Parts: sequence; C-alpha cells; structure tokens
Amino acid sequence: MCSTLDNSFVGQLWRSVKHEDIYLKFCATAAEFKCGLKGYFITIHSTSFRLSVGVHFSPMSIMKDLPDNKVRRMLLLMVCLFFMLFAQAPGTTLFASPASQLKKVSLIPLWSPQSQFAGYYVALDKGIYSWHGIDLTIIKGGPGHSPAGSLRNGEADFAILWLTTALQHRSAGMPIVNVSQIIQRSSMMLISRKIAGIRRLEDMNGKRVGLWSGDLSIPYRTLFANRGIHVQEIPQSGTVNLFLRGGVDVTSAMWYNEYHVILNSGVDSDELNTVFLQDEGIAFPEDGLYTLEKTVKKDPALVDAFVTASREGWQYAFAHPDEALDIVIKYMRQAQLPANRIHQKWMLDRMRDLILIQKNQAAEGALDKHDYEAVAKAMQHEKLIQHYPDFTTFTWRYHAGE
Repeated sequence: MCSTLDNSFVGQLWRSVKHEDIYLKFCATAAEFKCGLKGYFITIHSTSFRLSVGVHFSPMSIMKDLPDNKVRRMLLLMVCLFFMLFAQAPGTTLFASPASQLKKVSLIPLWSPQSQFAGYYVALDKGIYSWHGIDLTIIKGGPGHSPAGSLRNGEADFAILWLTTALQHRSAGMPIVNVSQIIQRSSMMLISRKIAGIRRLEDMNGKRVGLWSGDLSIPYRTLFANRGIHVQEIPQSGTVNLFLRGGVDVTSAMWYNEYHVILNSGVDSDELNTVFLQDEGIAFPEDGLYTLEKTVKKDPALVDAFVTASREGWQYAFAHPDEALDIVIKYMRQAQLPANRIHQKWMLDRMRDLILIQKNQAAEGALDKHDYEAVAKAMQHEKLIQHYPDFTTFTWRYHAGE
C-alpha cells in the first residue's frame, strides 16, 4: 500500500514539475536546471493557497513547528503535493474554483489561425492563460478585421501589431503601448529568379517589383531609398502567383510564409536569389503585443500576466512542436481554413528562429530602442507620421512599476 501511494505521489509530482517548470524553460546547463527546480519547490512551499472558506495558508506554515528531520521533509513534500493535486483538480470543492477568479481578456491577431500565432493558441488550449488568471478569447483576425481598430473600439484588450502600424496609430493620437516585442528580427525578403539577371540588390534597379500595400511596403521602400534604387512598383496581393507566372521580376515575401510557398510550388532554392532586409540593415520589428494606456494604468498586473502567459505559450510550443501543430490545425479547421501540416511546420520552425534568437542580445520580449528610433525616423522621412513619442512613453514593462 505504502509503495503504491509513493508511486502515485511521485508520479503526480513529476507531472506537475514537468508542466509547470521544465517544459516552460530552456536550460542550457545542468546548473541552470538544478537552480530552476530549487526555485520551483521554494515557491510551492511558500505559496499561500486559499480554501473555499476564505482561509489562506501555505505548506510551509503547516510544517513549521515540526522537528527538522527526514520525517518533516517527507511530510512537507506530501503536503505540497496535496495542494498541487487539489488546487489543479477540475471540479474540486475543497478550493475555490479558478474559473470564478479569471479575468476576461480578448486578443486579436494579425491574421487567421496559423503557426505565426501558435504560442497564443497553445497557451489558450493548454490552460496557460487560465493558470495566470486569464479567461482569454482570441477573436477573428485577417481581412476586414483591423487589430488597431478593435483596440480603439474596445472589441479587443490586446492586439498583435507591427511596429510600423502601431507608430502610425500613435502618431494619429491613439494611446497605444507596446507591452512586449515577440519578434525582434525582420523576416521580410525580396526574391527573384536567377534567370532574370538579378545577382545583387542593385540589379533590381528598373525592375518590376511586387510590393504589398500599406505599411507593409515601408521597409522595402526604405531599403530602395537608402541604396538609391528606383524600381517599378507593382501592387502585390496576398499570394505569390504574379511572381510564379512571370508578372514581376522580384516579389516581396515573408521567410516563414511566401518563401516556402514558392519552394512548394516546385521552384528549387538554387534557382532563386534571396535578399533578407535584416541583412541589409532594415531591422523593422514585426509581431508585437500592444494595448491601450488605460488598460496598463487600470490593471498592470493583468497586462503582466497576459504577456507572461503568451511567452510561456511560445516556449511550450517550441518544446512540443508536434502538439503545437495539432492545436494550430485544430483552430484552422474550426475557422474552416485549409490546413497544410508541412507548411505550418515550416512556419513554426521559422517562428522559433525569429523569436528565440534575439538580435544583439536584446532583452527577451523587449523592443529594442535603436530599432524603434530607426523605424520612427524612416516613417517620418516617408511622411507617414509627423511625430513619434519618446521610447519610454511608447513601451511599458511591469518591473518598471508602472
């Protein structure tokens, strides 16, 4: 009996440690792993749990009067496990129901469900947002659904936006704030066929170049202006069909999306010349998390919890890519979208490259000040904005005490 209970307790303890600590972190060394586990158990020992009757106490407070020996340590471990079991058990009546304490929050992505937003769908599906006290709804993004407009109208509490879009709305008077920069590198590309005689960037001078409309064209135009290159701008839709049919010499593309679509169409990578804007000094940060100033002022702890849960969702997705793909494809099918697992895997792999490899050792999840000012000045030069706020006003971090 004792052995059976021991196995049961140890099994539950291991599952809890894996899902609440190990899977959410990436330890480079054994020392980091050991330190992380120590911090986890210290937190559990000292955490104050609340009974449904309103009484608060921690495992450590129960055991503090017992002698400091092996029995005390074993009992302490069992008490901690007891709290983890019942605090997480759905439908338990011993502890207050977590659902009664969750805060309703909504997020609008830039587009329909796909691996570009895997971290958020994974965090939602795995209960990571709930664990941080959030009842999240991901509302529909894509054509006809403006993330910035949804923020302004109160339809969404948080939105995923590019820095260029956020600056335009901030310049127009919308009190929008960057609370986390998920992607700090640019994934934008210019792709041409070698048979077109384009070997380097300067060879694009006078060529037909497909450009997206709106602020998506800003990085490309900035690059051409910096190099004194004059191209024939051809409006580009959401597909690369114009390029595949020879309608343009050069196409705009995202590394995690259109580039793979071109390869999947039967074009070999050896047939292509590729230019990454990041390598040409055009470091325009892409997906960031934004909210309004009033949301930050009203409940900064909620904003911090949302950002933390979102990043943990990405960490879990990268640690469990197959499960993450299952989750993304599930939401794609719910939205009645075609789901190509191979393409979604490519996209998830590229998102990992873009998110985990931080440029210039920038703080994780933080917008780089140099990039911010470079983008703002480029937009001023293009007369897309008249002014822009100070970096500290435009960004927010919970540890800053705001």
